[in-house]
Amino acid sequence: MILVWLVVIPMIAGLLAWIFGKSSNLFARWISVLGIGIDLVISVVLWIQHFAGVDLSQAESWLVQIKAPWITELGISFHLAIDGISLLLIILTALLGLISVIISWTEIQRRVAFFHFNIMWILAGILGVFMAMDLFLFYFFWEMMLIPMYFLIGIWGHENRRYAAIKFFIFTQASGLLMLLSILGLYFIHHSQTGVYTYNYFDLLGTSLGGISKFLMLGFFVAFAVKLPAFPFHPWLADAHTEAPTAGSVILAGLLLKTGAYGIIRFVLPLFPEASAEIATLAMILGVISIIYGAILAFAQTDLKRLVAYTSVSHMGFVLLALFAFNEQATQGAIMQMICHGFSTGALFILVGRLQELIHTRDMSRMGGLWDNVPRMSGIAMFFALASLGLPGIGNFVGEFLILIGSFQANKVLTIIAASGLVFAAIYSLWIIQQVFHGEKREEWKFPDLRARFIGVFAVMIIILVVLGLYPRPVIDTVKPSIDKMQRNMEAGISVDQINAETAFMIYDDEKIPYYEEAD
Repeated sequence: MILVWLVVIPMIAGLLAWIFGKSSNLFARWISVLGIGIDLVISVVLWIQHFAGVDLSQAESWLVQIKAPWITELGISFHLAIDGISLLLIILTALLGLISVIISWTEIQRRVAFFHFNIMWILAGILGVFMAMDLFLFYFFWEMMLIPMYFLIGIWGHENRRYAAIKFFIFTQASGLLMLLSILGLYFIHHSQTGVYTYNYFDLLGTSLGGISKFLMLGFFVAFAVKLPAFPFHPWLADAHTEAPTAGSVILAGLLLKTGAYGIIRFVLPLFPEASAEIATLAMILGVISIIYGAILAFAQTDLKRLVAYTSVSHMGFVLLALFAFNEQATQGAIMQMICHGFSTGALFILVGRLQELIHTRDMSRMGGLWDNVPRMSGIAMFFALASLGLPGIGNFVGEFLILIGSFQANKVLTIIAASGLVFAAIYSLWIIQQVFHGEKREEWKFPDLRARFIGVFAVMIIILVVLGLYPRPVIDTVKPSIDKMQRNMEAGISVDQINAETAFMIYDDEKIPYYEEAD
């Protein structure tokens, strides 16, 4: 039941915060901290058990799963499972979720109870996405994230919050409907071949799709590319980030974008290996365009929050490039980049949010000379700017380095072009520091430096990035079994038309599970 509790605990915490937090804002905040804190402890314990006790050569092993009938007439089951990839993303979700609650302690002063309800239910949806092994259940959690995020932007956002919330909802909902059509296509095609209705991931791996596989794959790919976001599916991102409250921006950049990359890893590549191989070059081109285009747009901004938002388009372009390079190093780099980007960009959004709270502007032309006034904030901003540009010794560098090495083996020209994005990253990262913290000192900006609450949050994020930069092996070893299996599938060139049910379970075997839970 441990996986069920990972989803249920934040949902219960959110309900309690909403119901009882109306009489006490402090109760809503503390119950949210407690709820997501319990999830963080559970996920870290699972990781320690995995890293210490599982033979990494057993690449077919899943760590934990639970499967129970749900709507049996339609072939829907309540099936959750985690491997190394999803486990790391669950830890990231719990930690950034906890940080989001902490940094909103004084920023959010109206409808506090409902705010924390939405935060908790977004996190529950994200956790469900990372664990769902039934495609109907996956789609349920995918859609579950959208409504509370819509409210988060639309109620607690800034000047143009309603426009940004509607734009976010339209992009994500429309792309989600494309994915739903592809899921239904798989569902009915599988039934026509076997006589069995099922949304079970492992069963659908053995479905022969023929020429329609390309169209079904595109339904999934577009939905995940929108959430990533990759060019040209990115227009919603800057507005959503700019108008969202700080916690919303942290969750958007640190977590929601990762669900798109995770979807490609978990569903697009294993379910449609041949179709994925056919669009690999196009996907890598979109990744490279995202890297360069996102960086150029970032450099052109005067709104500090909008600038940081466009850097996410550039950074996640590296992830898209890596995933369609189809080799182990690139995929390892993609996952490392996902984790480190969550911390570095999340931290930058926290800094921007804190600045806006103090000086009531995001316009960089009105800033400058803040270093002497707020040295702690300035030094921390410098660290995360250096992390964003990929300074050696910080985890972001490891991710980008592995991505470029792996992608170079797949497409030298595109990788060389992508590498130029690192130059652009250095330009816009240092541009932030120069415009905001250096230059002529402005007398009107006099406010207190970061206090203990923020320093504690940033200290945790800095330590994680430095540790991953100096010793990335725990992350790489944790994801290795899953990557090895996916890599074998792609390298063998196995088409879904050639896979039978037995082969599918050889690729993703849910029988060999060290920590197995079965629900009746």
